[in-house]
Amino acid sequence: MNPTASDAVAALYADHHGWLQGWLRRKLGCQHQAADLAQDTFLSLLNRPCAADEPRAYLLTIARRLMFESWRRRDLERAWLDELARLPEASAPSEEEKAIVLETLLAIDKLLDGLSAKARSAFLMRQIDGMTYAQIAAELGVSVPRVQQYMTQALTRCYLAT
Repeated sequence: MNPTASDAVAALYADHHGWLQGWLRRKLGCQHQAADLAQDTFLSLLNRPCAADEPRAYLLTIARRLMFESWRRRDLERAWLDELARLPEASAPSEEEKAIVLETLLAIDKLLDGLSAKARSAFLMRQIDGMTYAQIAAELGVSVPRVQQYMTQALTRCYLAT
């Protein structure tokens, strides 16, 4: 990063950090989460140029995205922990295995993010539940060719990510 860009981020930080952290605190109801997300917002600016005419709107856009990502991560982690709680203790994974699976789930979730809800569901039904295209079509109320399209979309995303 060149000195001019870091100076621009430093100026944005000085001018808007307090305001952004206050906005996040009101939205989240937690001072600590607000501080973390405000910091993450400014850190993300270090990796991209900021030529925004409206810096507050730009900062809000980044902060909202980070806030939604944190909520999504929390929800996915809760669902995973709920599933783990249902396992008999003897077959429960180690802490390391839990962390690896959670990171994998988060990566898959991020990978499938741009798909429609039905395309995501079709992919997960096929890959996790082992359902046939006909079963998926019946479950989603769509045709088998439509399920094939959903799978093509999802598998293309997976392929392009590697």
